[in-house]
Amino acid sequence: MNLVKRKNADFPSIFDELFQTDWFGGIANQVASTTNIPATNIKETADNFILEVAAPGKTKEDFKLALDHDVLTISTEAKKEVDTETSSAEAEKYTRKEFSFEAFKRSFKLPQTVNKEEIKATYTNGILNVALPKREEDKVKPQRTIEIS
Repeated sequence: MNLVKRKNADFPSIFDELFQTDWFGGIANQVASTTNIPATNIKETADNFILEVAAPGKTKEDFKLALDHDVLTISTEAKKEVDTETSSAEAEKYTRKEFSFEAFKRSFKLPQTVNKEEIKATYTNGILNVALPKREEDKVKPQRTIEIS
């Protein structure tokens, strides 16, 4: 199974200090905007390929699975805004207002042996399990002996 891992390129480390320093001399909130690519296990059995994606703290409704030709894409987005109660006049004068946005997208190029019509997914205890069943003709068949007549 081929794996395509996509991630935004990071600035070289020389720019890190410039962009992560707070205007007030502290370290900027590094959790404010994150793009994390979750760890994924890929397991092959006689009948299936199984993807195990570690994504704790999510619900099954947070995920979007899309199949486009032979590419399976798993993605999620979560936006959280921290807002203190202020009057509308004070809201325009804030010095800092923090919010966070978490998202990831993983794409997997599926082999021709996957039965794309039978793909199933479940989310349990922080793990997204995606079962990719093999086509019947591509399943591993047990060894057999052939009698000579």
